[in-house]
Amino acid sequence: MAEPSIPSHLAAADLTDGNRLIVIVIAVVALAALALAGVLVRQVLAAGEGTDSMKKIAGAVQEGAKAYLGRQLRTLAVFAVVVFFLLMLLPADDWNQRAGRSVFFLIGAVFSATTGYIGMWLAVRSNVRVAAAAREAAAGGEKSGKDPTLASHKAMKIAFRTGGVVGMFTVGLGLLGASCVVLVYAADAPKVLEGFGLGAALIAMFMRVGGGIFTKAADVGADLVGKVEQGIPEDDPRNAATIADNVGDNVGDCAGMAADLFESYAVTLVAALILGKAAFGDAGLAFPLIVPAIGVVTAMIGIFAVAPRASDRSGMSAINRGFFVSAVISLVLVAAAVFAYLPGSYAELDGAIGEVTGKSGDPRILAIVAVAIGIVLAALIQQLTGYFTETTRRPVRDIGKTSLTGPATVVLAGISIGLESAVYTAVLIGLGVYGAFLLGGTSIMLALFAVALAGTGLLTTVGVIVAMDTFGPVSDNAQGIAEMSGDVEGTGAQVLTDLDAVGNTTKAITKGIAIATAVLAAAALFGSYRDAILSAAHDVGEKVGDAGPMNLNMDISQPNNLVGLIVGAAVVFLFSGLAINAVSRSAGSVVYEVRRQFREHPGIMDHTETPEYGRVVDICTKDALRELATPGLLAVMAPIAVGFTLGVGALGAYLAGAIGTGTLMAVFLANSGGAWDNAKKLVEDGHHGGKGSEAHAATVIGDTVGDPFKDTAGPAINPLLKVMNLVSLLIAPAIVKFSFGDDASVGVRVLVAVLALVVIVGAVYVSKRRGIAVDDDGDDAGPAAKQADPVDPAVVP
Repeated sequence: MAEPSIPSHLAAADLTDGNRLIVIVIAVVALAALALAGVLVRQVLAAGEGTDSMKKIAGAVQEGAKAYLGRQLRTLAVFAVVVFFLLMLLPADDWNQRAGRSVFFLIGAVFSATTGYIGMWLAVRSNVRVAAAAREAAAGGEKSGKDPTLASHKAMKIAFRTGGVVGMFTVGLGLLGASCVVLVYAADAPKVLEGFGLGAALIAMFMRVGGGIFTKAADVGADLVGKVEQGIPEDDPRNAATIADNVGDNVGDCAGMAADLFESYAVTLVAALILGKAAFGDAGLAFPLIVPAIGVVTAMIGIFAVAPRASDRSGMSAINRGFFVSAVISLVLVAAAVFAYLPGSYAELDGAIGEVTGKSGDPRILAIVAVAIGIVLAALIQQLTGYFTETTRRPVRDIGKTSLTGPATVVLAGISIGLESAVYTAVLIGLGVYGAFLLGGTSIMLALFAVALAGTGLLTTVGVIVAMDTFGPVSDNAQGIAEMSGDVEGTGAQVLTDLDAVGNTTKAITKGIAIATAVLAAAALFGSYRDAILSAAHDVGEKVGDAGPMNLNMDISQPNNLVGLIVGAAVVFLFSGLAINAVSRSAGSVVYEVRRQFREHPGIMDHTETPEYGRVVDICTKDALRELATPGLLAVMAPIAVGFTLGVGALGAYLAGAIGTGTLMAVFLANSGGAWDNAKKLVEDGHHGGKGSEAHAATVIGDTVGDPFKDTAGPAINPLLKVMNLVSLLIAPAIVKFSFGDDASVGVRVLVAVLALVVIVGAVYVSKRRGIAVDDDGDDAGPAAKQADPVDPAVVP
């Protein structure tokens, strides 16, 4: 690897007065997104809430979600404070950068948590309103003379605009945070933004893992005992896990995924601004913000464009229309902004490094094509994921057919679909990354910036994507409330079933696009990592490529780098296994508790006794908070252990291995789970035997296997990749410092590496020591199952 003539950390980029004004306008656009979110909240809350029974059930879900998320945020607050001080110890150019990095770490963490909390807060109020609108569909035409189609369209609008609120908070807070950093720190903004991105990514990962464990433990436990053993419907009020299941949809799918997509937004901006400063100079401090700012405007249009029509094949048609309207308008506006803002030659880019200013060509073409690659990539992944997970497409229907031969063939078919779809999605993402990279020609820095710009292009669709994601759990909850209350039947119940099936597809699509953002951000951050190594090496007088056990070269033929690559791939497998096993243990506790209640309270089945819903909520809460620590510690400590043991070259290879494996694993888990879930819906709609048949039991089992795949381990890989990239980026200067020059110290490296390894091994050991509920008499049922107390007496419908 040749060292560039001018290390990018010495680039002379500055925030000019003209750019400062543009960034201020972008900050105003971000505030406008938050204002629109307020308008959408009022629209959603203005809808009717249905019957008293529906309101009571919704209140129980609200109480449980609030209790869990409150506990989780208090736990994470302690962790955030510790990291705040640890960041102060890492190298920086001056104390102003160190303080800013730590402060904006907390701001990023707070914004991520806020996005997740708002998503949960509104979703638990929207779900009952969607159910009430569907109830109008049942009454329409039969009693009131209303068109039932209009009522079903109203239900869909409420659900999607709930997601629109979360989408506006995601893009609004992400853009506002990045704009404020640029305004305050100017050319130092990229370094400070590393803290902002890490705060967003860390909190998102913990919320994604913790919420995923909660929701899938409750869901799996409810299905295995209720559907399979007792033969009662999914959301039957006689099942003690139903409230916990509905709570989980909100703390996992709404709060967790909202925080996840927010950190994707923030981290992509971080990578784009770090590379933009070097590649585009002065313009690089503003242009990466202009693109997502346009996305905010087009997201507003896209959200309102999701208006169902009578001619639509399904609700997915309306959602696709909103997505593509937003994407096309984004591309047109970005092209206009590029020609209005960027110069016509690289030589005119003030403050850019020499390898860029000496290049021939037009930077405007690079910018437009790179952004277009991101937008097109989002559209292609949306269609590809829809093909593998929609109920009307062949893959899901094929799984439905295998249900006639038992659960084993259902599981095999779902795994096959997940593996195959992961390849196609990974190839698409790879082509997108490589296509953007080729735009840079001979300049590595420019090529990496093009990859980052493709990421910002994908960000233009995030507002609509987040709305699509939240739509899923809101629809799922609405169906649960309707079934538990017994107040929605006939046409209304079918409306909710259809919306739930669409929601399963939208959730799978958003997970596919989320992993694409993770890969683009990780690839761009990989370039930032390279830049950090060059800068640190320059500071200690070393040249990249020098031989030695702690060399700076990322040549994969070197044994230490190959080991780093293998370890990076292995960490993704270990992380996924820990998350899935955590769901298995907690679900076992739920199964034990629900069985106990059926056994000790036989009146539950004939409705003469009421289940103790709060006990299951408490089991899931305690287990989720206890289990989320191990995957989180692994994500943070593994890069530290590899870097200080094998060197920065091996750490770069570690990131490459994690990115490659993580891409395939995340898509495989998400699409398998989505396909299994919709295959179950297909059978429940009357295909291959319908509800209560052996085929139905087979698809339920497939769905329970897929639950932790698609809603716990799979989506948690997205923030995992970015946490590991950001941790590596932050510690790279320290590794170089203690490996070369006057401050070189083998003792410090060994001490840090050993401490990191001890934490990893200890966390995994403690996790593996926890038991799984296997005995109805209580043996090995786990502490949460044996000591459960209700979160609150109000958690009873």
